[in-house]
Amino acid sequence: MSPSGIGGGASSADERPAGLGRRREALAGVLAVAVMIGVSQPVAALLAAGRSPVIAIGDVVIDTVPGWLERAVISWLGTADKPFLIGMILLVSALLGAALGVLAARRFAAGAVGLVGMMTVGAAASLSDPGAGLVASLFVALAGAFAGIATLWMLLRASVRSAPAVPTPPGAGAPVAIGSAAVDRRRFVQLAGVAAVVAFVGAAAGRMLAGSERIEKLRQAIRLPRPVRPAPPPPPGADLEIRGLAPLFVPNDDFYRIDTALRIPQVEPDGWSLQVKGLVERPFSVTYDELMAMPQIEADITLACVSNEVGGGLVGNARWQGVPLYRLLERAGLKKGATQLIGRSVDGFTAGFPTLTALDVKESMVAVGMNGEPLPARHGFPARLVIPGLYGYVSATKWLSAIELTGWDVDGYWIPRGWAKKGPIKTQSRIDVPAAGSTIPAGRRPIAGVAWAPTRGIERVEVRIDGGRWLEATLAEALDVDAWRQWFLPWEPTPGRHVIAVRATDGRGEVQTDERTPVAPDGAAGRHTIEVVVV
Repeated sequence: MSPSGIGGGASSADERPAGLGRRREALAGVLAVAVMIGVSQPVAALLAAGRSPVIAIGDVVIDTVPGWLERAVISWLGTADKPFLIGMILLVSALLGAALGVLAARRFAAGAVGLVGMMTVGAAASLSDPGAGLVASLFVALAGAFAGIATLWMLLRASVRSAPAVPTPPGAGAPVAIGSAAVDRRRFVQLAGVAAVVAFVGAAAGRMLAGSERIEKLRQAIRLPRPVRPAPPPPPGADLEIRGLAPLFVPNDDFYRIDTALRIPQVEPDGWSLQVKGLVERPFSVTYDELMAMPQIEADITLACVSNEVGGGLVGNARWQGVPLYRLLERAGLKKGATQLIGRSVDGFTAGFPTLTALDVKESMVAVGMNGEPLPARHGFPARLVIPGLYGYVSATKWLSAIELTGWDVDGYWIPRGWAKKGPIKTQSRIDVPAAGSTIPAGRRPIAGVAWAPTRGIERVEVRIDGGRWLEATLAEALDVDAWRQWFLPWEPTPGRHVIAVRATDGRGEVQTDERTPVAPDGAAGRHTIEVVVV
């Protein structure tokens, strides 16, 4: 090893450094990066420095990747897109750490500079958070870099510890080192274990300090007020209770989540307020307590993601509770030119839709409740927008911080990324039973699914088997025009392969199109078709 390496100086005949294998060099670098990331997370939480470096880098990736790539990832991974991105960031970090470990074993200063560079990138990404400060972000970077460099130094030093040499008779050659491999391996493994524990504990402490447990306790202590206009109980026959069929109301834990937040914002209700501003006569803000004291309504509303493929699962129905949006707009008073309502999130996300929708669709609301309980954090606690009939990318602002009235020339987050300015939900239907691609036994069974056309309702669902005539399915009782509707068709199939298609007709008499279109720029269209094998 060269004098500039971790060993310090050249070896002598009496003391030979037990050289470090490439695998242990790489492992030392990976563990150093793990400690660096682990330490930075609780420090960021304690200093209220915004997001941790990993989350900050992920958010920058989300904000900068081309729209077509975002669409492809969501289409491919659905709600697993965020864990996948975080996993990829950690994988790249580990690979960089491995390379820096090998480099540091020869030139430690170069490896240390590499670790500092990684944290500098994280600090720069953190500054894109509106709540992050320069000094706090730099301190997080320095703390993480120091921990990583110290870890790397100790691991590499442990692996080059020399062992005593065994004297040999004159003329028999240089002394031979014995026992060095065992001693070095033991020290390395011990320190590696300590480093892994530090990284794990740091990451766990970061999650705890980020406030998720505290927010959950605060949320559970909240009692929703009785709405002045409660939603009626579901009529008999609204839920077909067919095994495998999507439930009438999707449980909160199962409800799909698609948004741009890698870390769920943890917003304490005591410090939260909602601003109503922009092109209004009387700008104002309300606290959470003031919002909860306003007259509230309940409504059964189906939400859908614009990235939902035909037959996909990025759609769900829930019973929402909140303050009617038009009431807030009446209080503010609209100025001329206030043609668009922009919802702003605490993390900087924006979404815009026509102001007329907020005024005319009386179920549009600033929601504070979901399925009878306060909004879960992952679905927008303490408040979010719920707008019937519009895809979420133009309407469903979670973790709401402001409502701004603007002209139509202002763009929300997704519009410059290739999505349409307006996003009405298209009439859609889906086959849930039998499952696509399944093999089922012969015998009488239902074909069943759900159909939705928020603000228009579903009037008819038809099923076609093996290209035959369209057969009218039996519809469950309707909840509301804004909610999806279950349906079924009795079927007694013969053995063999069968193709099943479905189409819906909405309350305006418009039949779901058979022309397939992609999700971009304004939502997928077409009829859900599946194949099953009957044996």
